[in-house]
Amino acid sequence: MSEKINTAIVGFGMSGEFFHAPFIDANPNFNLVKVVERVSEKSKTIYPYIQIVKNYEDVLNDKDIDLVIITTPNSTHYKMGMEALNAGKHVIIEKPFTRTSAAAKELIDLAASKNKILSPFQNRRWDGDFLTVKKLIDSNMLGELIEYRSHFDRFRNEIKAGNWKEEDLLDSGLLYDLGPHLIDQALILFGKPISVYADLRSQREGSKIIDNFELILNYSNLKVILNSGFLYKQPLVRFALFGTQGSFIKNGIDPQEATLKNYRFKNNPEWGIEPESEWGNYSAKIGELDIKGKIQTIPGCYQNYFENIYEAIVNQRELAVKPQEALVTAQIIELAIESNKRKGVVDFALA
Repeated sequence: MSEKINTAIVGFGMSGEFFHAPFIDANPNFNLVKVVERVSEKSKTIYPYIQIVKNYEDVLNDKDIDLVIITTPNSTHYKMGMEALNAGKHVIIEKPFTRTSAAAKELIDLAASKNKILSPFQNRRWDGDFLTVKKLIDSNMLGELIEYRSHFDRFRNEIKAGNWKEEDLLDSGLLYDLGPHLIDQALILFGKPISVYADLRSQREGSKIIDNFELILNYSNLKVILNSGFLYKQPLVRFALFGTQGSFIKNGIDPQEATLKNYRFKNNPEWGIEPESEWGNYSAKIGELDIKGKIQTIPGCYQNYFENIYEAIVNQRELAVKPQEALVTAQIIELAIESNKRKGVVDFALA
C-alpha cells in the first residue's frame, strides 16, 4: 500500500455524499477511487475523477483498494463488513455498526485475525457542542455531575413512502439511527452504565418504526437521559448538565451537517464555528462566587475522524473510534429493547 489510502465508498445516500466523500476528497492522504452506486451516478457529477461501479464485488476484487467505507442500509452492514475484511480491506462502517452485539464481536474478531483496521463511524464525537461538554466535565466546572440530558430531535410528521428507514425492519427506527450517536457520546463521557431503562414508542400515524425513545442510563449517583423523536417542531435543549456546583444548558445543533449539505466544506475558513447566539449558558456557585455567562463552543471538526483513520492505518497510531465501543453500544440497544418489553430496569451485567 502506498502512503495514500485508496478508498471506495459503498453507497451514495446522505451519509456517503455528505459525511464521507467530502472529507476523503479534501484530505491529501486519501484517494477517492470508486463509489458503488447501483441506480444513479450522482457522485461523478461532484467528483468527476472517480469510477462508479454498480456491484460491490468490483470493490472487493480490486487489489488496489485499501479502505472500504460502508454507508448502505443498516441490514447490510454486517455482511458487507465481513466480505470487505475477508477481501483484505480496512473497513469503516456507518452507524449502526451492527444490529447485535454478537455480530459486532464476529467482525471485531475477524478484523483482528486479518490485522485490519475496523472502525465504526462516530463523527459526532467531533461535534463542537459535545467537545465543549466534554471539556466542561473534564475540567470539573460543574462539580460532581448528577444529571446529564442529551436530546437529538427531528421533525418529520409524515411517513416517507419508499424509504427503508420507515419500514418495519429489525434494525430500522430512531433507536438504531440517532440512538448510536447519543449512546456513544454517553459512553465516552461516563463508560458502561450500571443499568438501562427504556421507553420506546411509535407516535406518528401509520408509523412502523420506533420514532421516539427515552433511555435512562444509571451510573450510581449520575442519571443520564437520552431522548430523540420525530415530532419536535420546536427542538428541546440539546444538552443539559447539572452538577453540585453548577449547570450548563446548550441549545441548537452543531453546524457541520448543515454546512456539508450546502457543499461548503472545502477551504471554508469558518468550518465548524458556531455563532455566539448558539453558545451554551453556564451558571455556577463556587464558594462565595456566583458565576453566570456563555461558554464559547469549541469548533467542530469531523475531519479529525478521517485523519485518525489515516494515522491508524499508515503509522499504527491508536484508533480513535474502536469497534469494541460499538459492541457496547449494541449491548445497550439490546438492553433498551428488553427493558421496553419488561417495562422495567435491566442490569447492564446481563449484556
